[in-house]
Amino acid sequence: MIWTSIFIAGILTYFTRMSMVTLIRKEMISDNLRKILSYVPSVVFPSIIFPGVLLDDFGNFVTIGDPKILGAVSALVIGFFTRNVILTIVSGLSSYWAFIFVF
Repeated sequence: MIWTSIFIAGILTYFTRMSMVTLIRKEMISDNLRKILSYVPSVVFPSIIFPGVLLDDFGNFVTIGDPKILGAVSALVIGFFTRNVILTIVSGLSSYWAFIFVF
């Protein structure tokens, strides 16, 4: 029953998102709306990442010495200099784990 619910939820999510892509004709969207929608990924990404890094399990701000902050800073530095997404993710996670397990 659980797998059936997961499968149905996945299909519904897929079709609701895909319908917006396939059913709306390109002529219906103005150039101004396209320009505004091009900023959506860069606006949504920080709203997902920053609470996970800056807040603990109780909703309080973490301290500067928290491993999440140190891992995020190292990922930011690597991402800024290399412009490589995979290397940024790997360096951020590995530095986060190193700060947790080694120090």
